[in-house]
Amino acid sequence: MVRSYTDKELLNKVQEIKNFRGIPTDYWLLGVRSNEDITDIFDDKIYVYKGTEFIKVLRATTIPGKVILQGGFKKYNKDGSAVLKSDYWHYDCWKFGLHRGKMEALRQCNNMPYYRDGDEDGKSEEIGELYTGIIGLNFHGSTYHKNKDIKRSSVGYWSAGCQVCADNLDYRDVIKKFKESYQNRFTYCLINEF
Repeated sequence: MVRSYTDKELLNKVQEIKNFRGIPTDYWLLGVRSNEDITDIFDDKIYVYKGTEFIKVLRATTIPGKVILQGGFKKYNKDGSAVLKSDYWHYDCWKFGLHRGKMEALRQCNNMPYYRDGDEDGKSEEIGELYTGIIGLNFHGSTYHKNKDIKRSSVGYWSAGCQVCADNLDYRDVIKKFKESYQNRFTYCLINEF
């Protein structure tokens, strides 16, 4: 699991990223990818901010699940699992929509850089060619049962490259806040644990 940070540590870190253009003044998300990278476990964190104000932290995954990494990716792309580029600001990358037509989500609406991990070793790696495009790298929960307060421990099929929240109650709370804000685009910064 990602270690705990102060707001100052996180906000200082994200400003050091090469493509940093400024901290959004509205809601935005900050993913921290675990250095431990335990396969198929929600061991990452996604922090919710409004400007520089911390709102909430979510237990999450920023990498595909084991079944996808070990060959399940072939259902989506023969070249490998999508692994979103880290230590990078993905400005205005998401807007409201549905994930697979079933779940409220923040859907990818702008190009995002990612890698294809096709070595089937069950570990997520940023290796090989860097791609960019709109391929459905969404932010969503881990159940299609809207009103169930499910907390998952295993990623399974829930991520083939998406950023996924393990606790549905926390996820619904964040989406509700976002909807009440009338904000229509959301920025995501993804960093590695430091």
